[in-house]
Amino acid sequence: MSQLAVGDYLEGRYAIDRPIARGGMSTVYRCIDTRLDREVAAKVMDARYVHDAVFRDRFRREALAMAKLSHPNLVNVYDFSARDEDVFLIMELITGGTLRELLAERGPMPPHAATAVMRPVLTGLSSAHDRGMVHRDIKPDNILINGDHTVKLADFGLVRAAADSTQSTDQIVGTVSYLSPEQVDGSPMTQAADVYSAGIVLFELLTGTTPFSGETPLAHAYARLRSDVPPPSSRIAGVPKLFDELVATATARVPGSRFLNAGEFLSALDDVAAELTLPDYVVPVPTNSAAHRAAAHPTSHTLAPLPEHHAAEPEARETRGVPPSRAASAAPVPVPAAAPRTPSPAQQPVRAAVPAHVSEAQPPAPPAPRPISNRSGVVLAVFLVIAFLSTLAVLLGAWWFGSGEYGSVPALLR
Repeated sequence: MSQLAVGDYLEGRYAIDRPIARGGMSTVYRCIDTRLDREVAAKVMDARYVHDAVFRDRFRREALAMAKLSHPNLVNVYDFSARDEDVFLIMELITGGTLRELLAERGPMPPHAATAVMRPVLTGLSSAHDRGMVHRDIKPDNILINGDHTVKLADFGLVRAAADSTQSTDQIVGTVSYLSPEQVDGSPMTQAADVYSAGIVLFELLTGTTPFSGETPLAHAYARLRSDVPPPSSRIAGVPKLFDELVATATARVPGSRFLNAGEFLSALDDVAAELTLPDYVVPVPTNSAAHRAAAHPTSHTLAPLPEHHAAEPEARETRGVPPSRAASAAPVPVPAAAPRTPSPAQQPVRAAVPAHVSEAQPPAPPAPRPISNRSGVVLAVFLVIAFLSTLAVLLGAWWFGSGEYGSVPALLR
């Protein structure tokens, strides 16, 4: 599919607000679900993969499997599509950042902090392993930290679908630091492959580095076939021996020598934490992360629907940010009808006609009858007294000028 722009819609429902992160296979956008009036994340596949029939079919099946998983330490999946040019997942929006970004900010972690990260990762992963799934891409980029400090594992199924695609081998090598030996030499993969990758993540949390390197990605990948992962204490001082043993078991070159699955790894981690009496720790939220920066910006879309009288106008969709090329596929947003409200007589035609800068207390024309207040009796009494005194003054004046001042007039002599 072509590059999405801010204001585009996915299937007429998800309005693209802004990109959060880009990778080799996909771009993650913050979106507005206009049907449910909430923010979500859309992971949209790169155009290089959308026409691969094998990739699309397996992506669909793996997305369905993801949607069946529900766990506080797994990123929730709400919707997906593998039709036409749009191949995407709609997921829970994470407002914190990735473990990769946290490592970049803070560097290596002490054992109690590394345990606080790995415990929820292995808890979520064990939930998937219980359903027979293999993640295949455990790495700090796929471990997310939400704004409430919850650690969540993301991206189930996507790499598995890509791994079986003839077009995706180079993308798998792109995360070579965390690959298990089985992923390098083509041996059958089990859940122990995820255990190996999680062991590499624990090594990196403790030391700030990954165990192997190479001049080329291929040399880097093959290094794990020839060498064991070194003890973390050989890279940084202060790592307890029990953590060296934990990492060694998780990253054994032979799958049968590792923990069988994430559940066994988690039990061993809890035993080590109890033996060392490690304190509790709240995983910090990255402050300089792409998700955090995106969350700091208000959404550029109005979540409320268009006014009803605009619904039939062709331009109405463009005012919602849908370009003409996508307007035909954008469906109207259903909104629950508001309960009818009967306005008072003073609100009906007058309130709609009063400009914003004019006080609504100003009486409209024609003026309504002035209501009588509790002071009307006093005003009336004063008025009557004044009227009486005025009338009396007029009468006295008439008497004075008429007879009081001049008296009787004598008859004239002829």
